[in-house]
Amino acid sequence: MKEAALKLLSELMKNSHRSDRELAKATGLSQPTVSRIRARLEKERYISEYTVIPDFEKLGYEIAAMTFVKLKRTIVSPEQIEEARRSAREKLKNSHFAIIMLERGLGIEYDAVLIALYKNYTEYVEHMKELGSYEFLETFAIESFIINLKDPVHYRPLTFKKLAEHMLTIKKPVNEQAQSTPSMR
Repeated sequence: MKEAALKLLSELMKNSHRSDRELAKATGLSQPTVSRIRARLEKERYISEYTVIPDFEKLGYEIAAMTFVKLKRTIVSPEQIEEARRSAREKLKNSHFAIIMLERGLGIEYDAVLIALYKNYTEYVEHMKELGSYEFLETFAIESFIINLKDPVHYRPLTFKKLAEHMLTIKKPVNEQAQSTPSMR
């Protein structure tokens, strides 16, 4: 990614509500250049959506949780894995919980992480019981890190501003780093 595109992406991550004119001023680029680069970033899917990050506590959520889950080790064949994926998609489609992210990964002996918001602790417990009914998950291996959104002390709430600033300090272009990172299966 070229430096101009990286600067623009960084500014959009800080505040995507700004006009191309305001972004041009912030990046030192011309307004037509900003418009052209923004269109290219959208077309190439460097930008997948524009959104806001609300104050979840003000919206009535008391808890944010990162829940780590482990697949049953008996699920090993491609058919079993596909059936587990299909089942998970179906359950997610019918879920009434505010699930922000669900991704596979590696680390701390778990296979996936789920990030969700809950109106209260009772709703969180209800969701954990539901996860325990997933036939492809190890019920003994469901662990959560719970954040009290009503806590008056917040060290660094969810924002992309710091990531936007950090991106500008990386010397190696972001797309080259992605090419050198092995993919997870």
